[in-house]
Amino acid sequence: MEFRPSQNNGVDSWKEVNLIYNSALKEIGTKLEILNDEFLHVHRYNPIEHIKSRIKSPESIVKKLKKNGYESTIENMVKHVNDIAGIRVICSFTSDIYRIAEMLINQSDIKVISVKDYISNPKPSGYRSYHLIVTVPVFLSDRVVDTKVEIQIRTVAMDFWASLEHKIQYKFNMNVPEYIRSELVECAKMASELDARMLGLNEQVQQLALLDEEEQEEMIANHQKVV
Repeated sequence: MEFRPSQNNGVDSWKEVNLIYNSALKEIGTKLEILNDEFLHVHRYNPIEHIKSRIKSPESIVKKLKKNGYESTIENMVKHVNDIAGIRVICSFTSDIYRIAEMLINQSDIKVISVKDYISNPKPSGYRSYHLIVTVPVFLSDRVVDTKVEIQIRTVAMDFWASLEHKIQYKFNMNVPEYIRSELVECAKMASELDARMLGLNEQVQQLALLDEEEQEEMIANHQKVV
């Protein structure tokens, strides 16, 4: 069943919202940790660098509701704001992003509401990330509540760029000078190129690891000739 706030006073309703969404974050966080541990066991490699989570502040929720033309009620908050609970997954390589997303989507108790691939299709600002809106069941004493969580999956380079861009937007109150916007777009392209080169380098290392010592020396020698 979908989450429906109780008809208590506003404070109690907000406490209930916090309880449900914090529980949903714990559910997703545990799933990610298990997948990361399994991947390490099978492939001897951790695709996840670290995980961040947060509950959107009441002020931010109200601002978003007003922006979209909704009255500031608990019911509208739950129905129309998809990112009250947010979790960010930071990976080493771009390939890890799609691998983690696929592993999550394939879990039987996760329902996908929307997918936005800002890696294949970056925003005009240069922003790159992979966004999922999903529901996950939260098991309470008297019911099971399907709760929405926004999952952002990105590389370290993407996260660094997004963090800086957010600080700049805040500094200029969303009215960033054009020359700074242009520089941010160029930096985003550089970050994307770095991700691609690091992924290529990692793939070369993985190939070498599969060879014996003689084959490694031959492969390195052939590569040096090309260079």
